[in-house]
Amino acid sequence: MRPIRIGMIGVGQIGKVHLQRYAQIPDAQIVGAADLNEAELQRVAEEYHIPFTTTDFHKLLERDDIEAVDVCLHNNLHAPVTIAALEAGKHVYCEKPMAGAYIDALAMYEAAKRTGRKLSIQLATLFSKETKAARRLIDSGYLGRVYHARSTGFRRRGRPYVDGYGTASFVQKAVAAGGALYDMGVYHIAQVLYLIGLPTVERISGKVYQETDMDARRREISGYDVEELGLGFVKCANGLTIDIIEAWAIHLDGFEGSSIFGSKGGVRLNPFGYFTTLADMDMNATFDLTSADWRWHQLEENTDAYDSPQDHWIAALQGRVELLPTAEIALTTMLVSEGIYLSDRLGREVSAEEVQQNSVSTAIKL
Repeated sequence: MRPIRIGMIGVGQIGKVHLQRYAQIPDAQIVGAADLNEAELQRVAEEYHIPFTTTDFHKLLERDDIEAVDVCLHNNLHAPVTIAALEAGKHVYCEKPMAGAYIDALAMYEAAKRTGRKLSIQLATLFSKETKAARRLIDSGYLGRVYHARSTGFRRRGRPYVDGYGTASFVQKAVAAGGALYDMGVYHIAQVLYLIGLPTVERISGKVYQETDMDARRREISGYDVEELGLGFVKCANGLTIDIIEAWAIHLDGFEGSSIFGSKGGVRLNPFGYFTTLADMDMNATFDLTSADWRWHQLEENTDAYDSPQDHWIAALQGRVELLPTAEIALTTMLVSEGIYLSDRLGREVSAEEVQQNSVSTAIKL
């Protein structure tokens, strides 16, 4: 288990979260960091004992002693920085969403294929105990033929900046490209896509809203122009369908967690439950996931490689496990989200081909 030498690109709010996780992974060595905020960069470098710092990420990419980089920047910077890193011969771990537009995410995916470098996107929900348990039930045939999935995400008043946390950049299309769907929806949509086998998306319909009142002063100074609620319906190959509701702000006390429906049984992810018919009786089953997860760690090899997206990333670079197709899952998630935006603008259902053809780059030129 050789050490993996990593360069951080971006040490802001989310970058610090990544650094905290790397600090718990013995084989992850942060040897360099880049950020435009030099004062904060120096403070973070001192805290995490990072020997090399620069305000020019290109200088980080020139270092031969760095084999992988972690891109932790605003959404519309993901594509240009990731592609530059891949072309510099580095493996890349990138924060979600994959990019600000499908066409940019596709360029990242194709760059990874072209350069032969590994590309992974931060999709934390793929590594939750609930996802692991659902995957075991599905793979063991307990759901039968899976035919529908529901992706849900709930915040009552959880819009960045205008509801009291985070910065205004999270609610500006020029920087973030999208709102609730790009910020939190990516986690839930990617999770159900993964569980139902990443089907081919064929058609998408959807609607987005910005209706809930917000602090008037924050509205004015934030430049808020993204959605707080996203709704979608997706038709996939082989008759699979997905319905989506993702809220940053809504007058309700909560949603049921995402769920998967099959011919023999169903799974709800939060709170976790399995539902079936046994001896002609409806049965609702609960599981002790904490106990199960502990036992899997004792009995099975490389279980730690699935404890978090970063644990998995390091293990994959070491060659201990095959890298999950997070880039492909994230790319399909981008297709779905952008399909909802396009459907909303056109007022009708759209095809996957239309989304691909109409996608316009939002990448910030460097």
